[in-house]
Amino acid sequence: MMPPAKCLTEYDTLRRVILCEPKYMAIEDIINDVQKKYKDENIDREKAMKQHKEFERKLKEHSVEVIKLPSSERYPEQVFTRDVGFTVGDRLFLADMASDIRKGEEAALQNWLLQENIPFRISESRVEGGDVIVDGNRVFVGISSRTSEESVQHLEKSLPDHKVIRVPFNEKYLHLDCVFNVLSEDKGLYFPEAFDAETRKKLESMYKLIEVNKQEQFTMGTNVLSIGDGQLFSLPQNPEVNAAMRNEGFNVIEVDFSEIIKSGGSFRCCSMPVVRND
Repeated sequence: MMPPAKCLTEYDTLRRVILCEPKYMAIEDIINDVQKKYKDENIDREKAMKQHKEFERKLKEHSVEVIKLPSSERYPEQVFTRDVGFTVGDRLFLADMASDIRKGEEAALQNWLLQENIPFRISESRVEGGDVIVDGNRVFVGISSRTSEESVQHLEKSLPDHKVIRVPFNEKYLHLDCVFNVLSEDKGLYFPEAFDAETRKKLESMYKLIEVNKQEQFTMGTNVLSIGDGQLFSLPQNPEVNAAMRNEGFNVIEVDFSEIIKSGGSFRCCSMPVVRND
């Protein structure tokens, strides 16, 4: 029987995940550099929907149960389900969104959790799931204007069996998972420019890190989604990082997400894992 919530790492076999279709996706309030570039061009929703459906199809092809939250015209960035909640171990947390344009997105997730009788905790202060990366007893938390020091302290109290590791980064990159990701127990991805020397050294001491260049960071090179057994979703627009991951033994599943990344998020941002099996 599948547990209600369980995510011990970022790379165990993905069993159940939450998505939301980009039905009303648009760039309205500019909250990152990628959106700044595409604000005039904006989002071709028909194309975004087609790409998202292909992502969903591929997940199901790999035996992942897909839950879809209802889309709302009120929330143009609702496709990025990663931020509205996060699962650490057997605990599921409901996020507290920082930007006004995203406040309220959590309600759809909360309604689903209540319907499914899945226990959850409501975050007591500002935190978004894109800043939370879990690997066993380690929980990396990106420190920015979107995820507060106070929320880190709350997580430390809620997760006494985990080591919460603060990761300061240049917040112009939006979330930690846009500049750092964990691929396995000893390998990861990072964009070094986003961190100070001390933070780089700390991350490099924990993992063999594949460096993502500036161009491929802009096209969300670190924002891959692992689904287990060394398989992960990545963009065909990032050939260098894809080749580097393949050289390290990963099976890279390429899906075109070019329309969705215009708003500054890719496969990890668009998926909120509820259950992974170790």
